[in-house]
Amino acid sequence: MRVQTTTLANGLIVATETRSHVESVALGLWNNSGSRHERPDEHGIAHLLEHMAFKGTRRRSAEDIAFEIENVGGEINASTSVETTSFFARVLKEDVGLATDILCDILRDSVFDEDELQREKHVIVQEIGAAMDTPDDIVFDRFAETAFQGQPVGRSVLGTRETIEEFSSEQLRSYLDREYGADRMIAVAVGAVEHEDFLREIESRLGDLGFHSGDDTSPEAVYTGGDFRETRSLLDAQILIGFEGKPFLARDFYASQLLATVLGGGMSSRLFQEVRERRGLCYSVSAFHWSFSDTGLFGIHAATGEEDIADLVPVILEEMMELPNSVRKDEVDRARAQLRASLFMSGESSMSRASQIARQLLIHGRVLPRQEIMDRLSDISVDRVGDLAYRTFSGSAPTVAAIGPLNPLLSYDDFHSSLHMPTEIRRAAAS
Repeated sequence: MRVQTTTLANGLIVATETRSHVESVALGLWNNSGSRHERPDEHGIAHLLEHMAFKGTRRRSAEDIAFEIENVGGEINASTSVETTSFFARVLKEDVGLATDILCDILRDSVFDEDELQREKHVIVQEIGAAMDTPDDIVFDRFAETAFQGQPVGRSVLGTRETIEEFSSEQLRSYLDREYGADRMIAVAVGAVEHEDFLREIESRLGDLGFHSGDDTSPEAVYTGGDFRETRSLLDAQILIGFEGKPFLARDFYASQLLATVLGGGMSSRLFQEVRERRGLCYSVSAFHWSFSDTGLFGIHAATGEEDIADLVPVILEEMMELPNSVRKDEVDRARAQLRASLFMSGESSMSRASQIARQLLIHGRVLPRQEIMDRLSDISVDRVGDLAYRTFSGSAPTVAAIGPLNPLLSYDDFHSSLHMPTEIRRAAAS
């Protein structure tokens, strides 16, 4: 399997990976804009646009879009993130032309009918309400908002009830024209598809698509850290502790993934073994690292009952403080194996692979060979993981976000003062 890419005259990149052993094709359009590209009065418009793209074009009604793709047994969907928006489908190989036509149609010729807009606003307001009623979801939104206070990169993708209800069809068209364009777009197909065939399908429909009209002056993200707490009468508490992370292109991007895996990536991780298995202080604990184009966010999440909060948090902090001086080769090797397996296993799904190709083209301008990623992971030493842990946990003010019965939770000042990192990292434990 080999990725082939072609750049159209207007700058749009077309990529394919042919898989002869399958009968289906996963295909989509990825645009390099998301919720962080919204202006102050546009909170939630990127996600609303994603919804409205399926609500009718000049050639197809909303019903037509649904029926045409499902008449051939296909699937169609879309997704909005902080920095990208994608529209994708999965069909049998003989229906690639139909799926391509529908995806291009909804991006180029949506009518944004006012009645459909009012109905979809109502749907999204319900979605916002459902998120608010789900503490283990909404706590992550509050976490990002607290880490990047007052900035689009930290805002919820969904928007708020107040902002959603204010949007008009004209605002949707204006946002689409400003943020979508051939110079920001990637078309990808993976599966039973030939590159030249897919290239013709895309070029015939998007070959004359112009550039986006925006000025590419999205403000640089600035990590702030801070404290968010919402006391609710719940059976459990959702707690997040975070620090500034690394952007996609940073030297320590892959090392940050390894660090998160060692600390809280799976049942063999330090936090899972110490906090859950040995002490039984929570039912869920994990660590993660989110990257963006110009910043990142490293986090630890735990969910526990009120009676265990007072004991749980100090143990988590202790594990974090000890890690720089005690990380072992076997832990880093195991984390490498987990990331390698995750990369290869996700690549077995045509849709996951299409998304991976699109992301790499948007971030790196090329598709990274898997061996190159493996080599980058292999080059990361135990010392480097320990040093990164020291710099991550001592280099920025913490972010704390919590929802639930929070009386036993440390104050923010106590969190901050508890982060006593060693002044020097011992190297003996790295052998």
